[in-house]
Amino acid sequence: MSSAFSAPVIAIDVGGTFLKGAIVEGASITVSERWPTRREHGSDQALEGVIAFGQKLVRENPQAKALGIVVPGLVDEANGISIFAENVGWRDVPFRRLLEEATGLPVGFGHDVRAGGLAEKEFGAGLGVKNFLFLPIGTGISGAIFVDGNLVEDSLAGELGHIEIGSGEECTCGGANCLETVATGASIARRYEKLTGIHVEGSAEVLNLVRAGDPVALAVWDEALESLAKVLTMYISILPPDLIIFGGGVSMSGEELLRPLREKINGRSLWQRKPRLAVSHFGDNSAVVGAAILAQRVLKDPMIAGRLT
Repeated sequence: MSSAFSAPVIAIDVGGTFLKGAIVEGASITVSERWPTRREHGSDQALEGVIAFGQKLVRENPQAKALGIVVPGLVDEANGISIFAENVGWRDVPFRRLLEEATGLPVGFGHDVRAGGLAEKEFGAGLGVKNFLFLPIGTGISGAIFVDGNLVEDSLAGELGHIEIGSGEECTCGGANCLETVATGASIARRYEKLTGIHVEGSAEVLNLVRAGDPVALAVWDEALESLAKVLTMYISILPPDLIIFGGGVSMSGEELLRPLREKINGRSLWQRKPRLAVSHFGDNSAVVGAAILAQRVLKDPMIAGRLT
């Protein structure tokens, strides 16, 4: 690995709920912290929060040589622009320019899921695998697709979270019946609350209720897995991967996610290839490591700042 790839860099992953910031050297996270995204206060406040977070990390870590940031939604990686982030409300935000002006560092910019997939390919669970899908399940559901070792970079590719599964619920994308309405961390919690009137702190609490045998929690969890299995069976029928890597908060449940999901996919599959299922090597930090890779690449060659492959 070149000296540019071992230099300390700041990495920021903008999630729908939290901003994750870290100092990364190679693939090792040496410092990590979180801030709320503050999307409930509006898109402008959320943007100001990202910039303030970047400035804070630069002040506290003057040894950093570059900054990498990844965001959700539709992005123009080459020009450093967030075209549309539905869960935060951003449109046409020039992140690279704003952060370079605010921090004085060169900035690498990209899509959170595709960058996370890059981290898994270069350092994690996808190492040595040519055909795989990296699918984080968090505030949203979107995949990074690798075919014959190459990342599919189209900004509209991998939006599995917006395949219709007949949930009868409206989605933040403006449509309805999307996978994201039942299978994200937030929607799992919301579905449980809707059915019981009991407030829960996210999908982790619903999973604890599943373990305790709560019948409503069991039904909500099974609905999420059935819907996810349905969509993934469609995916593997079209573009069969050897491996599906799950990331994001829901993946932290490990085999409690993988075992029933494996059974449901296998039960739906007749002639289709049955892929291996695994959880992210980096847990919910894949996008952070991916952001660091983009920052490190800026140091090596500023002209490839927006290229992930």
